Amino acid sequence: MKSQDSPKQVLVIHGPNLNMLGKRQPAIYGTTSLDEINADLKRTAKTLGLMIETFQSNHEGEIVEKIQQAADTCNGIIINPAAYTHSSIAIRDALLLLKAPIIEIHLSNIDSREAFRRTSMIADIATARIAGFGPRGYVMALKAMAEMISS
Repeated sequence: MKSQDSPKQVLVIHGPNLNMLGKRQPAIYGTTSLDEINADLKRTAKTLGLMIETFQSNHEGEIVEKIQQAADTCNGIIINPAAYTHSSIAIRDALLLLKAPIIEIHLSNIDSREAFRRTSMIADIATARIAGFGPRGYVMALKAMAEMISS
């Protein structure tokens, strides 16, 4: 982790198919694109005095590698594992390397959807979870993360 004097670094990870936001099932995921979500996150991070990096991949191994790289440099991670929420022990194991807070985020309320979506491989290791607020949930998560890492 960075020293206390340097700006706090937050990594936001978007899992598979989130690059298709705005096009994919808008009745569930809305019409806001991932680029719009990332731009909103960057504006919000600036007002909070945070450094932010956003990352999206459709590949489990790339997500694992990104988490591993962040283990020593990041003050907090916000992650929407998307479909990997329900299946990836590899992402879970990578997150266990972190000493920083983890916020699990979902655009939809996964607990009110199909039964298989109600299981999260990372819920028990996440510091917090935000679900069902659509794109607004990302800014909520970033503001919450700012409070977590400043205290």
